[in-house]
Amino acid sequence: MNRESGILLHISSLPAKYGIGTLGREARRFVDFLHAAGQSAWQILPIGPTGYGDSPYQSSSIYAGNPYFVDLEALVEEGLLLPEEVEGIDWGRPGRVDYGALYTHRFPLLERAYQRGKALRQAGFAAFRRKNPWVEDYALFMALKQKYGMQSWSQWPEPAARRDPAALAGFRQALAEEISCCAFTQYLFYEQWDQLAAYAKAQGVKLIGDVPIYVPMDSADVWMHPELFQLDEARCPTGVAGCPPDGFTADGQLWGNPLYDWPRHEQTGFAWWISRIRAAARCFDVIRIDHFRGLESYWAVPYGEETARNGRWVKGPGMKLIRALREGVPGVEFIAEDLGFLTPEVTQLLEDSGFPGMKVLEFAFYDPDSAYLPHNHTVNSVCYTGTHDNLTLAQWLAEESAQTVGSAVRYLGLNREEGCARGMLRAGMSSVCRLFVAQMQDWLELGAEARMNAPGVMGAQNWSWRLTAMPDAALAAEIFEMTERYARKGEQHHA
Repeated sequence: MNRESGILLHISSLPAKYGIGTLGREARRFVDFLHAAGQSAWQILPIGPTGYGDSPYQSSSIYAGNPYFVDLEALVEEGLLLPEEVEGIDWGRPGRVDYGALYTHRFPLLERAYQRGKALRQAGFAAFRRKNPWVEDYALFMALKQKYGMQSWSQWPEPAARRDPAALAGFRQALAEEISCCAFTQYLFYEQWDQLAAYAKAQGVKLIGDVPIYVPMDSADVWMHPELFQLDEARCPTGVAGCPPDGFTADGQLWGNPLYDWPRHEQTGFAWWISRIRAAARCFDVIRIDHFRGLESYWAVPYGEETARNGRWVKGPGMKLIRALREGVPGVEFIAEDLGFLTPEVTQLLEDSGFPGMKVLEFAFYDPDSAYLPHNHTVNSVCYTGTHDNLTLAQWLAEESAQTVGSAVRYLGLNREEGCARGMLRAGMSSVCRLFVAQMQDWLELGAEARMNAPGVMGAQNWSWRLTAMPDAALAAEIFEMTERYARKGEQHHA
């Protein structure tokens, strides 16, 4: 089994000219950097349209791609946009994604690209719509959201909210142009995605994607399939998702997503989930399942609660779902995000699934018996310095208690000559875990300003960090040397 390593950096965090990272030139340059650094994997966050709080984990569709990731430079080169149409727009300050500016300026540009491209790209666009029937329902959903002032579908008039067949037929005719424009943007997204994925494959870089366990209430998925969720007769959630109070959050985390009606999913042979994972497998070489422990038992909070304190544990689908995914989407590689409150039952489910779990170094030094300490790592695991929800390494070293950092210093032999952040990266590289992944921020030794997300905290800081320039060749050479030292150059690099 090959030892490998990779870097976690979301598409949005790439440096690019127009306010956010995209699937264009800078993405290919980052693949080049990964290859030069001896890395075999690029891990990214969910690629769907961002929703509440600009979070990629609150997307309006399990199938759609984020329109913001469509590369405008490629559209200019093709003539679908004019240079003067994309220049001179205030996209916000460098190093941050301004989602308000994107919402204001991006969609009019994509509509112009559609108006110029729908005839030029007629054959390819028609083929995309035939091969991806989901796009018709998603585009209708988005067209209706625009019609009703971007309100949640649960606030729409009854015929639209309850998907009355005659009403939907009328909407499809009346909103045909809006539907076509939305579908065309998805066509552009997946065309650019496929080009990037092929480029990464040629460079020996696997793409690791992320599938959130839950979907938001205001999504095309709940609108289309309310029977698969715990909703009452008025299509209001009876319970919502979250996680219980812990050492980090006294009130727990109230995510607010509607809970699945797991018995109904089982009756269908988990068809919705199989379709969802099949769509993810079309994009990624490896799929990380977010909140894996929720498949064993999930924290159900009564609808209307202001915190997650009054939730309870309810049994999930467990191995029934995992077996269905194994049979329905054979050959897919998974990573289980098995963090949070773990029980023997969750540990057993992870073992039975065969999926590699996660070992996070930032969690290792609070308990002398921690499973995250490197001497307790197992081969069938993925070692992380930290995830997108954690402090950067530099921030952790600066802000964590002297006792905890002291434990890390003594255990890992950290020193000033090497640098404490570099020493923790070395520890991850030397772990027995078959895959090691570090955030790009940790290789750059960036602090609190570069944290990707602080769970449970709303604000413009979350999900907005960006590189201002591509990492340089010197850093690639340093990472390559460490990767080679610890035998993590994947088979493509050896070849």
